[in-house]
Amino acid sequence: MTDRLGHKQTAAMFTLMVLGREVPNPELKELVGFTLTGKERTQLKDAGYITSEKVGRAFAHQLTDGGWAWCEGEIAAKTPPPPRPQSILCSSLYVVLGGFDEFLRRKKLRLADVFNPTTGAVVEAEPEGDLETRIRVAYRELVKEPRGWVGLVDLRPKLGAPAAEVDAVLKRLSSAGQVHLVPEDNRKALTPADHEAAIRIGGEDNHLLSIEAL
Repeated sequence: MTDRLGHKQTAAMFTLMVLGREVPNPELKELVGFTLTGKERTQLKDAGYITSEKVGRAFAHQLTDGGWAWCEGEIAAKTPPPPRPQSILCSSLYVVLGGFDEFLRRKKLRLADVFNPTTGAVVEAEPEGDLETRIRVAYRELVKEPRGWVGLVDLRPKLGAPAAEVDAVLKRLSSAGQVHLVPEDNRKALTPADHEAAIRIGGEDNHLLSIEAL
């Protein structure tokens, strides 16, 4: 079991966890309605859970490695919420966090892999069906008109999957008539990135994608 913290300290720790960066008190106030000051701040700092220094006129806080470890322990401990006063919402939050911990364990992930953008974590490859869904979602985000054309050079970065896996799904969907792949007519407009993102079908490089039905 982790050291039990008060409600405000717990809320501050989870907020810093989700943001995964240094957060000044004014931003903390705007996001969750309070600042981290006084004994509540110094206790977290002395425990080694946060760094907390003045930046300009306000304190700014960030989780340490010990703070990340506390959050992992609090989520995994399956203990009740911090001592009263507490609300139904607070109790239900801990149920949600318990489910989140189970997900992290199945995926072999750490909290920092999810919330800290500097970790560079590699997530396990998702099933092909999920990749097809991500292709459709990314296309919908990029397309400007129904059944419009989207460059593969713009689509691929949104998928987070190896090129070979994306190619396999696109070729299957193309064979089934669910997507259309064509070359760029204006070859002079192609950049090295366009060439690299192209998919080769029938001896021809295709640079553009259209999906008939979303």
